[in-house]
Formats: sequence, structure tokens, C-alpha cells
Amino acid sequence: MRRYTSSELRSRLAEVLDAAERGELVVVERRGTRFSLRAERGNEVTRSRKRPLFEFVDPAVAAGQWTWVWSPGRLKFKSLLKRKRRQ
Repeated sequence: MRRYTSSELRSRLAEVLDAAERGELVVVERRGTRFSLRAERGNEVTRSRKRPLFEFVDPAVAAGQWTWVWSPGRLKFKSLLKRKRRQ
């Protein structure tokens, strides 16, 4: 059993929560009143897979061959890869 005062609890909260999670009995005392702390495992929720943030990645970005170009009044993306010309 571990005992803490309320001021110790404030400074060691992570340690106290870890002890409770390991199954140890944790008692916190404040002005003569004792509180027992016990960890309860909730139902594990399976998270659905979120769709990706970027669905299309420019080949220049994937290859690390890109830069920003400053134009008057705006910032523009520029690929450093040589593009194939259509004939």
C-alpha cells in the first residue's frame, strides 16, 4: 500500500497513477480524510481507420525534390524534377 498526502499527489501524479495501474493500493490523505485510488480498465474501443490526409502526393514531394518560389503576393510550390514532355 502506498500513502500520499494531497500535496505529494500534486507533485507525483504520474507516479501515483502508474502504481494504481499496476494494481497497488494507493491511499491519498487530505485533512484527515482518506481516499483510495484504484485503476479500472474500460472497454477497449477499436478505432476505425481514418482516411489519409493526402490522397495524392506529387512525385517531386515523394522524392524530396521540391521547393517554394516567392512570387509577388504569393508563395508557390515548384517541382525540381524534370517533366517528360507529351508528344
